[in-house]
Formats: sequence, C-alpha cells, structure tokens
Amino acid sequence: MPSEELAPSAVAKVKVQKTDATTTTSDSVVVEEPLEIRIKRGEKEEQLGITMRTPGNDLELAAGFLWGEGFLKNASELMSVKVCGDNSLSPRQRANVVIAHVAEGSQESARILERRFTITSACGVCGSTNISDLHKRGVSKVSAPSHSIQELAQMTSLLQGRQRIFEKTGGLHAALLVNPKGEAIWVREDVGRHNAVDKVIGAALMDGAIPLSDWTLVVSGRIGYELVQKSICAGLSAIVGVSAATSLAIDLAGEFGLTLLAFARDGIAKHYLPA
Repeated sequence: MPSEELAPSAVAKVKVQKTDATTTTSDSVVVEEPLEIRIKRGEKEEQLGITMRTPGNDLELAAGFLWGEGFLKNASELMSVKVCGDNSLSPRQRANVVIAHVAEGSQESARILERRFTITSACGVCGSTNISDLHKRGVSKVSAPSHSIQELAQMTSLLQGRQRIFEKTGGLHAALLVNPKGEAIWVREDVGRHNAVDKVIGAALMDGAIPLSDWTLVVSGRIGYELVQKSICAGLSAIVGVSAATSLAIDLAGEFGLTLLAFARDGIAKHYLPA
C-alpha cells in the first residue's frame, strides 16, 4: 500500500492468493480514503462532513455536494475550491481535506451544519429525508427530455470503455452526463455512487453548465433517492441506471418530472411512470 506521506491515488497494488492456488500474485484494488469537506464564508470555516471516496476529482466532488445539498443558489457563489494548504500536514493529509470558499451571503444549511457526521461510501450524503425538503428549498420541476424512451435506454452503452478504474479493479461506480445531442461529456468513477454523481455535477457546475436542462445522467448501479435528488437539483431531465430503482426514488422523480429508467441494458429498460 502507498506510504502515509504520499498523496493518495485511485488504485493500489496488493498481494492476493486465489483459493485454487498456492502462490501469491499482484492485484489492483480501488482505493477508499476519507475526504473532509469544509466550507468557508469570509474568515469563518466549518466542517461539513467526511466522505469515504476514491481519490480523484475531489474538488468537483465538493462542488457537486454543495450544489446538491442547497448551499449554493447559483454558480457564482462558489468562489473557489482548493485542497488544504496547511504545510504542517503531510501531502497525504492535505490531499484528504478540501475547502470550498463561498460567498458570505450564500445559503446556510442548518440541517447539515448541526450534524458533524461521517458520510460512508455505501449510502448517500443526504440530509434531506423526504420530498417536502426540496419544495421548501424552492427547487423547480425539471423539463422533459427531448430524447425518446428508446434513445435513453441505449445510453448505458456510453459507459463502455469509459470506466478506466473499474476496468483495473472491478470495484466502483460510474456516473456519466450526456448532453442534449446524446454525447457523453463528463464521466467520473468512485467507490460511492453518490460521490460519482457529485463529481460529474461538480464538473458541470465548475464549467458553468448548470442547470442541465435536457441532459441525462447515466449511472452504473442502483438508483436511490439521493441520486434522484441530486439530479433534480442540477436541473437534469432524465436519469438512466443499469440496476434497480427504489420506491422513494421513483416517487421523487414523479413529483418533479424527472424521467427515470432502470434496468437499462442492451437498449431495454423499465420506465417508471408517475403514480
């Protein structure tokens, strides 16, 4: 494993012995390390949480998280996102702390700031637990996609050849943003499905592309409530997943007009309709 003094990478080499062999070989595994996300308004700096993530695109992850959780009303409120510059820490320690400097008048989120918690890679960073929270935040319904259901169902094929770390390790999720022309623009990978989504939405935010009207989010795994919430907040028109969708994800998508397709493989998918 890498030295504690080195900045973390996305892939680590380990020794492995298969059950049907007597010798050991080298194997590649995905790295999982903590990332502390801090928010700074003026001179005031606070910790939001610690997420277990795969190192890489950490600034985008923090930006996407802030947007999805309602800390920002527009992209201009995000003044900068930087890795911690405290030279008393090792390169590895600094790389695991990201500080987002936002406008002093940006949105406060007492719900999250009251809870200093660890965000695991297994579940979403989602302080919101019901649909009414998004209404209270003033989040609008999304526009319908211009793509047909059949065209959307084909979009999981765009993941092929773009999951670089997965091809080495087989151990993480991918999220892909597809523009209105049907072109794959941003793809990100992470051990946490919600982190992967935060990374692509953060990339879009930092590129000035939000709101993502008529864009589609493609995910490599299950579609849960938190992924739908992040999609709606980003203004996406559709979400397409390779695996199943949960009941609350379907309810939330229906409430805000987000087109949701699950079990999308080989151009066939389940399209969940509003109740």
